[in-house]
Amino acid sequence: MEDSRKYLRPETIAQLKNIELKARLVVEGFITGLHRSPFHGFSVEFAEHRQYRPGDELRHIDWKIYGRTNRHYVKQYEEETNLRCMIAVDSSASMKYASEKQISKFEYAIYTAAAIAYMMMKQKDAVGLALYDTEVRAFLPSKSKMSYIGELLKTLDNAVPANETGTAAALDRLAERISNRGLVVIISDFLDDISSIGNALKHFRHNHHEVLAIQLLDPRELDFQFGNSATFKDVETGEEMVTQPYQLQKSYMRALTEHNMLLKKVCHQHNVDYTLIDTSQPFDKALLGYLAKRAKV
Repeated sequence: MEDSRKYLRPETIAQLKNIELKARLVVEGFITGLHRSPFHGFSVEFAEHRQYRPGDELRHIDWKIYGRTNRHYVKQYEEETNLRCMIAVDSSASMKYASEKQISKFEYAIYTAAAIAYMMMKQKDAVGLALYDTEVRAFLPSKSKMSYIGELLKTLDNAVPANETGTAAALDRLAERISNRGLVVIISDFLDDISSIGNALKHFRHNHHEVLAIQLLDPRELDFQFGNSATFKDVETGEEMVTQPYQLQKSYMRALTEHNMLLKKVCHQHNVDYTLIDTSQPFDKALLGYLAKRAKV
């Protein structure tokens, strides 16, 4: 069991070559972990069950799962389980950043996206993919055929982060291209103007999509522990600055805390689920966030 769980660690997955293998092993490690969580007993059945909601018929409750989880789940039938999802991955240059011994935010994003797509395909859900910076650079519409996973994963594997960030403009265009109501999963560092992010989220919600926002930040972006002297380079503009990090740390941390609090507030205002993850963390936090959102849809 522990052997499977190791594939939730970013440094382990990064050593593998094949992206489909990466996605499968992350999902298998995640499902193994569900046996140790409150979802115990639910892991192999979650494609056919969802949490009980007021108004559901009691005869559809699965009492065996209740006995193992102390939670009520109802049995679903195939027509109920089909969900359409668009996974939008920020491919702007800021996502290239990686501190020492960490994988880049973009690598973490594509592995997370690949695992979610793989898991959804196994659930017979329809999955699509968009890569964006200031524009939507790649768009694959949602499909549910398992054979489609190869095209999704190939697009992720070949993607190279570049250009500046333009959340509002890119996601506005993406919202116009998604014709069917469903779930939108946005994976980004969200280091952009908060009002622009809010407008983009508002557009998706106006079109009646459910939205999950996954914010990825490197551990050093969160704690600013760079030692006594460092050279900072803007990965989008190339501009460099040599400074002593401790002189900037307080003002940086204050600004980042305010930014993330506003981001969380904007998500709450628009009824968007939000989770913050640093790239040293195992992938199960992102997948649990998806699974919790999936149960609500």
